[in-house]
Amino acid sequence: MKQSLSKRSTMAEIAAKAGVSIPTVSRVLHHRPDVAPETRKRVEQLLEEHGLIQGRAKKLLRKEHSGIVDMLFPGFDSMYSFEIARGVEEVIARTDLRLAISSTHHSTELEQRWMSKIQKSPSDGAILVLAHGEPRHFDPLHRHNIPFVVVDHGGELGPDTPSVGATNWLGGRTATEYLISLGHRRVAVITGPTTLPCSQDRVAGYRSALETAGLQINPAFICLGDFSPDSGYEQTNALLDLPEPPTAIFAGCDEQATGVYSALRARGLNIPDDMSVIGFDDVPTASIITPNLTTIRQPLREMGRVATTMLLHLINGEPLDSMRVELTTHLVVRDSCRPLDDAKR
Repeated sequence: MKQSLSKRSTMAEIAAKAGVSIPTVSRVLHHRPDVAPETRKRVEQLLEEHGLIQGRAKKLLRKEHSGIVDMLFPGFDSMYSFEIARGVEEVIARTDLRLAISSTHHSTELEQRWMSKIQKSPSDGAILVLAHGEPRHFDPLHRHNIPFVVVDHGGELGPDTPSVGATNWLGGRTATEYLISLGHRRVAVITGPTTLPCSQDRVAGYRSALETAGLQINPAFICLGDFSPDSGYEQTNALLDLPEPPTAIFAGCDEQATGVYSALRARGLNIPDDMSVIGFDDVPTASIITPNLTTIRQPLREMGRVATTMLLHLINGEPLDSMRVELTTHLVVRDSCRPLDDAKR
């Protein structure tokens, strides 16, 4: 107890000498990124003088750049991941840095193993696209003074974690409003994993659009998926087996929409004559499949570019204008939706 009080007293003394708050001293001590360079330098010097930075910590504070930026994403099986990676690479290509890409293969265990490895690697910083990451998973990066930015995170983030995302709630609402504007009243949604905030937000936007239009929300029309084509296929078949199927389906992502297409065709149904379909993401395949998929564009490549630009600022010890950047989604109209005949409503 005395040791804890002594350390806090020392931190208070350092804060007074540096002209900052105790939380700022704590952020420097734990290698948080949201401290101005001059302030960080001043506090680090005082921390060292008072013996609060020792051994390996001193080396980390003074480490030289390795010229390597790491990127971690869930899998190589997704156009979603590749589009973000393309944005990251575009920015890295304009620097002297090299990009090292790794995949967790959607595994929490592999995600944690990677976090352990990067502590020992000569990395200047990391771009993280994580399927399972929680704030506590970032502690090793904070402790070892490795700057990082999280892209389209699937969980809650603390206020000191730099991140880039998109307006998922608005996208879900826009997709549903568009289908309603075409005369559809029986609109179904196939979600992503219910644990992911991005999926929760898209469904919340869907619900909001229906409620605003005065339409009843049918629980049978909210189908649980996992963003995969297989879940799109399975849940579309479940919807078609209902006594009164929907006339339009909002797929949680474009890859899931390909499964919706396959299920409809297996039943001999035509898109969009028999069923309108709308996706989310606007990956390159959306404009290639037949019919071309109407979708909500999530600026994935721009998210990668913005995240990398933020990381470069952190690597250079520069403060960020904002710890959270949210980019706008918008509707891309193609050929997979059509106005509904009055007789089919």
